[in-house]
Amino acid sequence: MRILLIEDEPQMAVALRGALTRHDMVMDHVSTLCDAEMVIGDGAYDAVLLDRQLPDGDGLELIPKIRRKGLTLPIIVITAKGEVPDRITGLETGADDYLAKPFVFDELLARLRAVMRRSETLRPALISIGRLSFDPTYCDIIVSGLRLEMPRREALVLECLMRRAGRMVPRPALMEAVFGFDDEIQSNALDSHISRLRRKLAASQAGVVINVIRGVGYLLREAS
Repeated sequence: MRILLIEDEPQMAVALRGALTRHDMVMDHVSTLCDAEMVIGDGAYDAVLLDRQLPDGDGLELIPKIRRKGLTLPIIVITAKGEVPDRITGLETGADDYLAKPFVFDELLARLRAVMRRSETLRPALISIGRLSFDPTYCDIIVSGLRLEMPRREALVLECLMRRAGRMVPRPALMEAVFGFDDEIQSNALDSHISRLRRKLAASQAGVVINVIRGVGYLLREAS
């Protein structure tokens, strides 16, 4: 899951990045409405966490602009403006949920999962190919009914490949799925993740292979 956080408090952004990362989510962070409009148009995000009191305006101004782009992704407003009239305004503007600061992260996570379940863009509960399955609700990777442990970034690479099984996934698309734009990335990081994934999938007899399309991308398919 890739989350866009629009928040001008650096400490809040750092705390949320750490918490979301521990739950296998990738988070991009911008601090103004202007920057948010620049990055949100390509439909790369699964959900938005939106503060209201931003340097260049009320975060609620962004919601109609997102909807006019045809994007139905869930939007949760997280703000210190938590009075009943504020909450009503936020929901009537088009937010899917409204959470007043300060809040407990576990509640935000539960609300995030709830709006994702309700979303019109809800993904299939289970993605399977060969003897390999991925459960996006819990980020579990399963081979022949047994959970396969692997680091977060490897799991994100595999999820992206499984969602496009049988099709070539370009390197930039994989990089975008796995790394936030603030992450420091070594030039061979993706290749290293792919190499380890191929060994683990072979060792677990998952019934799939990852083909390398040299210089272009990768393709996951069922083993013949």
